[in-house]
Amino acid sequence: MKKIKIKRLKYNKLIYGKLKSGGRNNQGRITVRYIGGGHKQKYRLIDFKRNKYDVIATVKNIEYDPNRSAYISLLYYKDGEKKYILSVKGLKKGDRIISSRTKSSLNLGDSAPLHLIPLGTIICCIENIPGNGAIYSRSAGTYSKIISKDKKYAIIKLSSNEKKMILLNSMATIGSISNKNHKFKKLKKAGNNRWIGKRPRTRGVAMNPIDHPMGGGEGKASGGHPKSRKGIYAKGFKTRKKNKKYSKYILKKDKK
Repeated sequence: MKKIKIKRLKYNKLIYGKLKSGGRNNQGRITVRYIGGGHKQKYRLIDFKRNKYDVIATVKNIEYDPNRSAYISLLYYKDGEKKYILSVKGLKKGDRIISSRTKSSLNLGDSAPLHLIPLGTIICCIENIPGNGAIYSRSAGTYSKIISKDKKYAIIKLSSNEKKMILLNSMATIGSISNKNHKFKKLKKAGNNRWIGKRPRTRGVAMNPIDHPMGGGEGKASGGHPKSRKGIYAKGFKTRKKNKKYSKYILKKDKK
């Protein structure tokens, strides 16, 4: 019998091997706890810059990526180049998308600067600095909305209800990120966490006082106010630094 040849999409140049440290440094000592094991993964190179302008791309496939919560789309450009991008909700196999700095068609998956996108548009994959690549609204189901604009900045509202000032030349993608039901996923057994690469975590109240601030006591004593191993409070304690580099671009946070 003749063997049937299966045609596979040739995009191996976008996939790389991924090494795991198991939470250990170059001396083999554990520096980050509760990391280890996990299924073997390969890294897919994602195009966060979308800097291939005015070339039509066709969505060849929508795939699962083990490194992120959202799905990814494989693009075949008209000139033959292939790239991965984060998949947008509603984007289907065979759709055509484009990235441009001069005009905005407002189709799902298209990328354009903020000054070309109208107010109230749902956007994702937003750049903080023009040309540096997207850093906002990249997780599954997240999106942002353009609230207002001035001569230099656009004010966008993130999924966390935080408002930010971003330069008008920054690129953004039309639509919201795919796989919005990811947050409802439930682990069916302890092994699911081990596949991800997470090892069992020891509770602080089960330790001795020398090992954790919440440890010690007779019997199942409460550990007091929740805090980390280093004594940092887990609830009601702000961790953002006041003099952070981009703090001046953050406007007042809305109450939910």
